Amino acid sequence: MAKILIISATSGNNLVLGNKLQSFLTELGVESDLVNLEEISLPLYTPSADGPRDRINALANKFSSASGFLFCAPEYNGSVPPVLSNAITWISVKSKNWRDIFNGKFAVIGTHSGGDGYGFLSAFRSQLEYMGTNVLARTISITKEKPLNEDSVKRILQGLVDLV
Repeated sequence: MAKILIISATSGNNLVLGNKLQSFLTELGVESDLVNLEEISLPLYTPSADGPRDRINALANKFSSASGFLFCAPEYNGSVPPVLSNAITWISVKSKNWRDIFNGKFAVIGTHSGGDGYGFLSAFRSQLEYMGTNVLARTISITKEKPLNEDSVKRILQGLVDLV
């Protein structure tokens, strides 16, 4: 059975988006788990850092056991928020067979940002694809002026579910 991991980079609007997406997945009968990276509070990765192994391993295990991913993050300075890049870096550096965690899995990227979020959507797509993740072409983008289109999002989620 498919299990989707929803990753929220923040405790604000993107966590609200992640919770909404989780409720849609529940309606579809799909198991999901939601992780708020802000709550995990990983230190900044540096090559000399060892990091909190228990939190890194727990996060890596959640990624590893997922059939697919839904990422919810704001655009920061036209790119990926540091908390998201940092978490992925810890996983890729400190996990055995980290490539298996991402390689061949499917993902949807979503954003609730002050602007359109296209810088984040583009930059993060590139990062995930480099790691072997198949990123669906359709994304979820919400702003103050452009609210969530539930019918569209449900079709995007169904597309992800059909692939995993």
